[in-house]
Amino acid sequence: MQKQLIETSWRNQDPYLYGRFDFGYDGDNLKMFEYNADTPTSLLEAAVVQWQWLEQIEGLKHRDQFNWIHEELIKHFQFLKQQSGKTDFHLSAMQDAGREDWGNVDYLADVAYNAGWNIHQLAVEDIGHNSETKKFVDLNDQPIEMLFKLYPLEWLSHAEFARHITTAETRFIEPAWKMLLSNKALLAKLWARYPNHPNLLPAYFTPFELPKDLSMWVKKPLLGREGANVFYYEKNNGVEFAAKGSEHSTFYGNSGYVYQQKFELPSFDGMYPIIGSWVVGDVACGMGLREDFTAVTGNDSHFIPHYFVP
Repeated sequence: MQKQLIETSWRNQDPYLYGRFDFGYDGDNLKMFEYNADTPTSLLEAAVVQWQWLEQIEGLKHRDQFNWIHEELIKHFQFLKQQSGKTDFHLSAMQDAGREDWGNVDYLADVAYNAGWNIHQLAVEDIGHNSETKKFVDLNDQPIEMLFKLYPLEWLSHAEFARHITTAETRFIEPAWKMLLSNKALLAKLWARYPNHPNLLPAYFTPFELPKDLSMWVKKPLLGREGANVFYYEKNNGVEFAAKGSEHSTFYGNSGYVYQQKFELPSFDGMYPIIGSWVVGDVACGMGLREDFTAVTGNDSHFIPHYFVP
């Protein structure tokens, strides 16, 4: 089913919205950890909250920020409206997803509204399918033409109504072809295609492929989020152990793992920061920092605003 969904959405050139690259930076080297192509969060903090923080700083002239995320989101929602010719946009997340996910959905709904869309919000569980019209519908039996879902594509592909996706007129954002980019197999594929690229870390699918001169590796689930199910692997002695700060979840790990070279993050007052670099459409348009008490950035990490003085 996933293969069919990916191929169909790619052939249809289904539209997309955004993504977040996570980078480690030690003062000299900038290394890509992963690409959150499907369900990235901390968008509200990066686009709005840290900009408001910047405006409230006193006594610091000429301050600026790598951040025009909000402006690019409005432009891209306007582009989607013009490209599709549609007027109504539905946005969804799981009913019990929590304040963070729904906060991101509420923010995107506000952006879409300001871009000229009629907006509707609903839980993923409340998406229905009308067998007569062959369209996905909301609780009012209104057709869903454009749907943003803060819900993993690999989970959606196993939903009861997934078999209708390829024949329905609904455009899902993010589209099914993004399953290829949100899968951490991308890390190993990129390294195989661009070995020794200065912004990539060595990555492989099995421990047998790991080079002998590099000892410590991070074992990540191909489909994982918020630092879940991460292990460290010592090549020299074959020892594997759970990474401090990583929580075990039954949702992740069954699809396999990738091994990525461990990158030593700097510690500032006992906190380890990573860079979240946002892309809206095809435009790199801002960054936000998250930091945690461990080198694995988890679900309770802190968002840190930034500024620079030109």
